[in-house]
Formats: sequence, C-alpha cells, structure tokens
Amino acid sequence: MSADNAKHDHDLNAETVSAIANLARLSLDDSQCVDYAQSLNKILEMMDTMKGIDTDGIEPLKSPFDHPQPLRDDIVSESNQRAQYQAVAPETQDGLYVVPRVIE
Repeated sequence: MSADNAKHDHDLNAETVSAIANLARLSLDDSQCVDYAQSLNKILEMMDTMKGIDTDGIEPLKSPFDHPQPLRDDIVSESNQRAQYQAVAPETQDGLYVVPRVIE
C-alpha cells in the first residue's frame, strides 16, 4: 500500500464520526461531527507523515525504567506495639482481630 492509498483510507467524514459516536453512546450534533472529523483527519495525516520519517541510526530516548530504582535499606524504625493496639479491640485471638462472620 502506498502512502497515498494509506492517506485515503484514513479520510473520515461527519457520517463516520456520527456512526462512531453512536456506537460509543455519545451525543454529537452535526457541527460537532464535522469539527471532530476535521481534527481526526489532521491527527491521522500527522501520523502518516511521522511514519515516513527515517529513524534508522537514531538512538531511542533514555527511559527512567532503564535502570532499577535505588531502594532504601529495610531497617526497623519502630518497636512492635501490637499488644497496645489490640488492647482496645473488642476481641482478639493469637494476635489477630476477631470479627463477625460475613459470609455464611
């Protein structure tokens, strides 16, 4: 498929936008459909232009995900206070909170 054929495959009109809006349960009037069709055609035209750019030999941009994030040391900073927290609970058993059964 040539670039000219690809461009013509992407031409959207107001009827197409209206049909897509209907499928998406969007309410658009005729003027909005025309405006959206023009905007979408500009976007698709820009994408076709970008497809034609020669990127051979160009290094990809660096990503923050290229290197693992440094992690802090896992050091205990507080003492275990479970007994104090559970002292106000209505009921506990073996260090766990006892709650009413919700699924029969």
